[in-house]
Amino acid sequence: MAAAWRKSSHSSSGDADQCVEVAALTDRFVAMRDSTDPGGPVLPVSPAAWTSLLTGIKSGFFDRGR
Repeated sequence: MAAAWRKSSHSSSGDADQCVEVAALTDRFVAMRDSTDPGGPVLPVSPAAWTSLLTGIKSGFFDRGR
């Protein structure tokens, strides 16, 4: 079964080629890739690591100047 890659709904047509795509590979891995290179490398992470990353992004932890 092929991975169902998804982009953020916030991606507009102007920046759609500059997104990170994600896919649930199994119940044990979430994968990320660069939308500009769909045949390129894939970074698999655990669901817990994915949740932690999203929490950090939403809280502003990775914002520049922090």
